[in-house]
Amino acid sequence: MRHITVMALTSSVGLMAVFLVDFVDMIFISMLGKAELAAAIGYAGAILFFTSSFGIGMSIAGGALVARALGSGDRERAQRLATNVLIFGFGFGALFAALVWLNLGSIVGLVGATGETAALAVSYLTIVIPSLALLLVGMVGGAILRAHGDARRSMMATIIGGVVNAVLDPILIFGLGMELQGAAWASVAARVAIGVAALVPIVRHYGGFGRPSLASMLPDFRPVMVIAIPAILTQLATPLGQAYVTRAMSQFGEDAVAGMAIIGRLTPVAFAILFALSGAIGPVIGQNFGASRPDRVRRAFFDGLIFSGIVVCAVSALLFLARPGLEILFALDGEARTLVFLFAGPLSLLWFFNGIIFLSSAAFNNMGHPFYSTLLNWGRHTLGTIPFVIVFSTWFGASGVLIGQSVGGILFGILAVLLALGVIRQGGAGGDPSDGLLRQARVFGWLYRNR
Repeated sequence: MRHITVMALTSSVGLMAVFLVDFVDMIFISMLGKAELAAAIGYAGAILFFTSSFGIGMSIAGGALVARALGSGDRERAQRLATNVLIFGFGFGALFAALVWLNLGSIVGLVGATGETAALAVSYLTIVIPSLALLLVGMVGGAILRAHGDARRSMMATIIGGVVNAVLDPILIFGLGMELQGAAWASVAARVAIGVAALVPIVRHYGGFGRPSLASMLPDFRPVMVIAIPAILTQLATPLGQAYVTRAMSQFGEDAVAGMAIIGRLTPVAFAILFALSGAIGPVIGQNFGASRPDRVRRAFFDGLIFSGIVVCAVSALLFLARPGLEILFALDGEARTLVFLFAGPLSLLWFFNGIIFLSSAAFNNMGHPFYSTLLNWGRHTLGTIPFVIVFSTWFGASGVLIGQSVGGILFGILAVLLALGVIRQGGAGGDPSDGLLRQARVFGWLYRNR
């Protein structure tokens, strides 16, 4: 328990820094006093979360392949792979960004935005989306640093981007009076900073990059895609589920979507420790599984459950006490106030079941059953979201959207723990556990979801 607690708390520090920037970003937008601006950020966030999934998949592929090459002692191959994956990431990122950019009006409409709010979301995304290729460079660069075992510099790249965002936000939004467009340009600058901060350490400390050539790129394309495509498909579950929830909330007006957007920025700040736990407990389970110690695997899993319960109870209590402050900070009223207060109370307690899903996924990935993690993730964000949101929103309106999403989490949390205990009891599967970056994919996704 002590080992898990220390690892989770220390890992959460860097995450908290990044999440706080996104939270402050929403505070600045809310200070403008226009519900449609906060709602536009909510719609744009759902789309940006979707686009980041492509980068996460490429990052997982790059990190895994470079790590294997380094592990085999072939540094020249590792350098070549790092170069080619960056080129692939930039190229596909540019193509994907162009496809999304040309269809922004339709895509924003799909998530439920209409009228002035839709126009604001499109104006924001028109600025941010073209920089997707730059973000992918930063994400793949961060993965390469992790492959070299340099998680600190990888995290620092994201933190530097967050600092740039935080500094430019008030200058552009208020100082130059650019409002939402100011927030968009601050995000573009943050993406550039992430890319530079990720690539510079690779050049300085790890031999840099090789000269690209078509002869080397073609053989590397297939192994990259073999890992990247399944990883992308796995990562798409969460943003697709969130896009559906955003669309469901849109029928209750801009205040409701604004409230949901605030909750979306508040959640990772409040539960950063849970996100860190899923990455921190993975090596504990993996090492004891590798040492054929199922008793320690079981103990680590149950200690993780206890730790999650303690964290959720403590955070929920703090959120409940923070209600008056949140009301003042975001100038909450109407539907937005109802939703934020609903989350900062009973619904935050139900985050325990999301913690169970995170822990179970870590167990699956480290005991040779990564497919279970994929299946669980897709199930949670489809069968565990859509029907429940439909039913509860019919009964309780906008509040029912959040309630339905949480109730689905309860059922899949119970399913996850039963499945995980079954895998532990059977002793996992043969072969090597999943790559370290794959274990951190969920955290990676949250780090970049609003970038």
